[in-house]
Amino acid sequence: MVGTYTPRMPGDSTRIPTPSTAPGEAIPLLLDRYGPRVRALAQRLTRNAADADDAVQDVFLAALRAWPGFRGDADPGTWLYAIALRVLKARRRRAAARRMPALSEVMPWGETTVTRFAASSDDRAFEPERREGVARVQEAIATLPEHLRVPLVLKDVLGVRVEDVGETLGLAENTVKTRLHRARLALRKAMTARAPAVTAPPPIFDRQVCLDLLKAKLEAMDRGGVAAGFRVPQADVCARCRAVFRELDVVQDACGQLATGEIPRALRTAILRAIETRARTERGDAAGTPRRRGRRPVRTSRTPAKRGAARHGPAKRG
Repeated sequence: MVGTYTPRMPGDSTRIPTPSTAPGEAIPLLLDRYGPRVRALAQRLTRNAADADDAVQDVFLAALRAWPGFRGDADPGTWLYAIALRVLKARRRRAAARRMPALSEVMPWGETTVTRFAASSDDRAFEPERREGVARVQEAIATLPEHLRVPLVLKDVLGVRVEDVGETLGLAENTVKTRLHRARLALRKAMTARAPAVTAPPPIFDRQVCLDLLKAKLEAMDRGGVAAGFRVPQADVCARCRAVFRELDVVQDACGQLATGEIPRALRTAILRAIETRARTERGDAAGTPRRRGRRPVRTSRTPAKRGAARHGPAKRG
């Protein structure tokens, strides 16, 4: 539901600006609060650290220009992510989007194995293999088609709600969910392709029951997954599905780990310097400060008589 956004001031470590906050003050506040997440978004969508840093600076300068139009109808973070996506899209030079993988390519039903760490009931026994799986997922994100990668990064990396992802991307909520589900299944496929495996337990339910359970699992992940307390009741899940679900949990955990970290000091300093420079210029324009003058233009509007006088001096009187 759209309404006026009210900042959650008490208890927040970083103050959230309101629409009445001056741009030169508002954007540094947004930088401190959302800078690391915007950089995480840029890193996932550019594949290059230098390009990501340039993009982050462009995002906050674009936000500085756009802030006077912010009316507080949405969370400032959602507003900022929309700007970030526009900036990143403008920087990309893709010839064409890659094909969405067919659902049959990423579904687990034809597989005969599952990863060892997912099949084990002892989380510590295969922890190194699980960490390797996390690393493979994080590498594979960059290989996803853009229309799958962007919703996944917003939802599972940055933690944006599904409905806000749809608003940011201009997509229906069901479309966002479809792309999220396919992206997670594709990442699971990439993770398990090279992982040590064991023979998969045989399914004990009809395939339709397994499909319904998988759908329930993916929808639970849409709401935050195991970390947020949403899980499919284990009593209803066979050993095979339980292993597949544990692999999907690793996928979501790997995505969530990418949002941690800090924005580099040098990048923050460069952004703040650019913001201050832009804000100073705009304050000067608003106050009527004259711009720097160049050379005085040559006057060319003289009449022929005056031009002659200028060349030969004043005419003598008779």
